[in-house]
Amino acid sequence: MIGRINSIQTLGTVDGPGVRFVLFMQGCPLRCGYCHNPDTWDFAGGYEVSSEEILEKVLRYREYFGKDGGITVSGGEPTMQVDFVRELFALCKGEGIHTALDTSGCIWNEKIEKLLELTDLCLLDYKMCNPEDYEKYTRCKKESVDFFLGELQRRNIDTWLRQVIVKGINDSAESVRMLYDVADAHPCVKKVELLKFRKLCAPKYENLGIEFPFGNLPETKAEDISAIMSAIGKA
Repeated sequence: MIGRINSIQTLGTVDGPGVRFVLFMQGCPLRCGYCHNPDTWDFAGGYEVSSEEILEKVLRYREYFGKDGGITVSGGEPTMQVDFVRELFALCKGEGIHTALDTSGCIWNEKIEKLLELTDLCLLDYKMCNPEDYEKYTRCKKESVDFFLGELQRRNIDTWLRQVIVKGINDSAESVRMLYDVADAHPCVKKVELLKFRKLCAPKYENLGIEFPFGNLPETKAEDISAIMSAIGKA
């Protein structure tokens, strides 16, 4: 099957456990204020590959995966190309390769149900804890993501909740405590990741001739994350 991808990272270490082959799919319905990959938005961008071609590349790096690594499919929003991702995951599972899906959880349908049958780990981008902010800054309704998380729980799929922390937006102790409350209410969640807001993507916006919505906000530092964790008793 043919899919449209944006790029590949062959030895990723931040998108799931261990060393991973990370595939960035093309196309995304959201417009998150801090998006690092605006070049993935347009479904017509990127380039076409077959699932067999990707598997062949994945197998070249298998020796680096160790016991924890594998493939992570990210984006963009990978569930926009659910048929391709499902076929790729089926091929990878046939080779005993761990599969991780990095998704916003903004889409749900029967095909995604089938995809989750082949998903070992879901990296769920739980972008905001306030429903109004969720829709304002991402164009996604929070209830859609909560439904997706509920389905992960129902299927007992290991899940990591990930949230980019942006000063003045979602960096309060109350907001982050709410995120941990969501995790505590769903035993499938094995890890919560607070990610620093960075602006390394600014040149991409310039090259595309579009505004970087959060370009005027300061980057988040490691000490900012540490302070929040201390404030909620998670340090």
